[in-house]
Amino acid sequence: MPLEARRLIRRMRGGAQAHLLEAEDGHFYVVKFSNNPQHRRVLVNELIAGVVMEYLGLSVPAMRIISITEDFLERHPEAAIQWGGQRLRPAPGWHWGSRYPGHPDHVTVYDFLPDVLLRRVSNLREFAGVLAFDKWMGNADGRQAVFFRQRDSAGAGPFFALMIDQGFVLNGPHWDFPDAPLHGLYYRPTVYEPVTGWESFQPWLDRIVHLPEEVLDRAYKQVPHEWIRGEEGALEAVLEKLLARRRRVPDLIDACRRARPQWFPNWRTPPL
Repeated sequence: MPLEARRLIRRMRGGAQAHLLEAEDGHFYVVKFSNNPQHRRVLVNELIAGVVMEYLGLSVPAMRIISITEDFLERHPEAAIQWGGQRLRPAPGWHWGSRYPGHPDHVTVYDFLPDVLLRRVSNLREFAGVLAFDKWMGNADGRQAVFFRQRDSAGAGPFFALMIDQGFVLNGPHWDFPDAPLHGLYYRPTVYEPVTGWESFQPWLDRIVHLPEEVLDRAYKQVPHEWIRGEEGALEAVLEKLLARRRRVPDLIDACRRARPQWFPNWRTPPL
């Protein structure tokens, strides 16, 4: 069941014009509205990607469907979408939410770390795994990630990366696979320094190549009908194509490496 939004915290950066909201479970969620400027399909993409990434063992925020009511919108008129010269209200109904990693007053989330700290991120190897995912899923955006400290008993643990903003997998609202070699790369080559060869993409690469059809079927069944009304056939078709391209992922990674070899300075094993 969806969670009802209780309180608006602030507007977030980004083309989808997401907002940070507190929900009835006491957690905070970055919410993309169904009538966002990037198209309602990006909500479907986020949900499908989230289910798959959890199966693959990649670090993503917990996701929930968030219900926005008329009462919430009346109490928070500042929740709005700027579309050209118009200021629009979010549509009442169900929207997509990505859980913020803690209370925003107490947990600082960074979208940039200097290289000296980036190299110490505890799950840095996952950037290789998520590159395999992005190549398979046709992410037409650069890889997005945020970082926060995992607190230990001393109160200041290592930084941890969360992979966020999967709205442009399946090429965003287009639901196709242009497969440009540089799509899906993180903009900082430092994250790929641990990559020494094909073994660096494991276990995620094998999990993609052998992904059970049931995983995508489970994801499809979780998509609210109001997000895909009239587009059920189009979504089924793009998911069929996604299944068919599982074994192409090594070739897609290799094309990426050849296009920007300096992004992988420690790659030692022979190319395909």
